[in-house]
Amino acid sequence: MYLVAVFKKHDFLSMAKLHITEDWWTAPSEDNEGRTVLVTGRRALENVIATGRYRFRIEVTWLYEPDSGGMPDYQTSRTMEVVTDALQESLRRDPVAVMTGIYTGAGERNWVFYAVTLKSFQSMLNQALSVIDEQLPLTFHAEEDPEWEEYQQMCQCEIAREE
Repeated sequence: MYLVAVFKKHDFLSMAKLHITEDWWTAPSEDNEGRTVLVTGRRALENVIATGRYRFRIEVTWLYEPDSGGMPDYQTSRTMEVVTDALQESLRRDPVAVMTGIYTGAGERNWVFYAVTLKSFQSMLNQALSVIDEQLPLTFHAEEDPEWEEYQQMCQCEIAREE
């Protein structure tokens, strides 16, 4: 996905293409109680971070009834994937936010985004989820994280690739 961004530097406007990678990784991790959580993260977002525009971290959480391994049942998992795909497609069209991570396990799914503004994220989310016919049990948390601290911590979960 590419985003055309306008940056103001020394009173000159310059255009730059911002590449948002589709390169993802998944690794097992554990929560504070030792339960398995699958962490899926997006690689190579240094150029996005460097813009300084995506300052708000937003976490969208779906609590579910876990199976014995802490994972969602098949139908819940399928609906979660439909939600993920709808959000990704919406962000490809209008990158007001970047989905950086997905955590699944121990009875919850968390999608993590970094957004330009909370209002633009809310609008994108409502539009993206309008294709879903059921009411979803979602909760939201947002805060400023201009240094992308959560993203940096999540990247520590990635298992080194063998080249």
